[in-house]
Amino acid sequence: MGTTTIGIICIILVLIILFQIAKASELTSIIKGEEEDQNVTADQLVGERGSPGEHQGNGNAIMSLIFVIGFLVLTVWSAWYYRGLYLPEPSSVHGMWIRTMFFWTMVATVPIFLITNFVLFYFAYKYRARKGHKAYHYAENNRLEVVWTVIPAIVMVLLVFEGMRSWLKITAPAPEEAIVIEATAQQFNWTLRYSGADNDLGKKSVKYIDGENTLGQNWTDKPNYDDFTADTLFLPIGRPVQIKINSIDVLHSFYLPHFRVKMDAVPGIPTQFWFIPTKTTEDLRKMEDNPNFNYELACAELCGQAHFNMRKPVYVGTEAEYNAWLKRQKPTIEKLGGNEYLKKFEHKLEEIKKKELEHKLDHHHGHGDDGHHADKKEIKSKDLARL
Repeated sequence: MGTTTIGIICIILVLIILFQIAKASELTSIIKGEEEDQNVTADQLVGERGSPGEHQGNGNAIMSLIFVIGFLVLTVWSAWYYRGLYLPEPSSVHGMWIRTMFFWTMVATVPIFLITNFVLFYFAYKYRARKGHKAYHYAENNRLEVVWTVIPAIVMVLLVFEGMRSWLKITAPAPEEAIVIEATAQQFNWTLRYSGADNDLGKKSVKYIDGENTLGQNWTDKPNYDDFTADTLFLPIGRPVQIKINSIDVLHSFYLPHFRVKMDAVPGIPTQFWFIPTKTTEDLRKMEDNPNFNYELACAELCGQAHFNMRKPVYVGTEAEYNAWLKRQKPTIEKLGGNEYLKKFEHKLEEIKKKELEHKLDHHHGHGDDGHHADKKEIKSKDLARL
């Protein structure tokens, strides 16, 4: 039995228990004879100290009615008037799933929003204090309470179920044929690393980062040899793409609005997202009637003063365009100098290992008696000589 099924059963059981408790409470009240007629006259309300006068009450009631009518009309009008600013139809497979979820969420919530807000202010108008009118105190109606509890609960369960189903599909393991790309965030730039011909990203570590090796790639790991970086996120249409996301400094967010892709880039915690582009850049240019249109990669997390600058162009092309673009890219190792750089990296690796060993020895011998300081230096020298 799945987790979702168990959750639905639990919700139903809780609702049944609440209904039975409410019913028992009602029967108890009837038996004790505690139900009383709670009719109150408007004369009593208006005459109470601190209550508004009749004319003031009428004015407030009318203004409430005018406000809610104007508010609802402007809400609907603004949604229609600014429709041109909405994002176009999603350019990815999973984006259509998200759009469908959003549509049904709006179907379930917008009518309730409009009705409840209108009824709220209308009742304030209808039941305003007036002389000669009685306000009937409607204490409770268990059947009505069960109805307006059960129906929203069922709608909520259905919406959550559909959301969980789509989320599990979105976060499922990427297909084996997916193109693997790494997006590294730092103030205020995205670095895009492609996995090359072997479709396997090489290992990296922050301890290898320097002025040349900006990502900290470990050049003793052979899959790094065909990895390359690019200034444009170039994607082929119809091919699964897996984005591995990380951050060097602060919290960022990898955001492709037209593809409905958004995932936080968290320092020290790798995240990932995969999707399938369904519309090329040229398709969108025709749909938008804008020859200068380009997809965009942005940061959706306020990450500092130049946050607005953290963007990259995204281009979706055909398979042939993508393959031609790949051929023009040079592996990072070639840009760094090839074999000469590898020799420099080997030397740097030795220095790093030496520093790590010194740190371990300092930590290990730092707990001893100060009287053996000379012996510690001699032991440390022998260990370094072995290295």
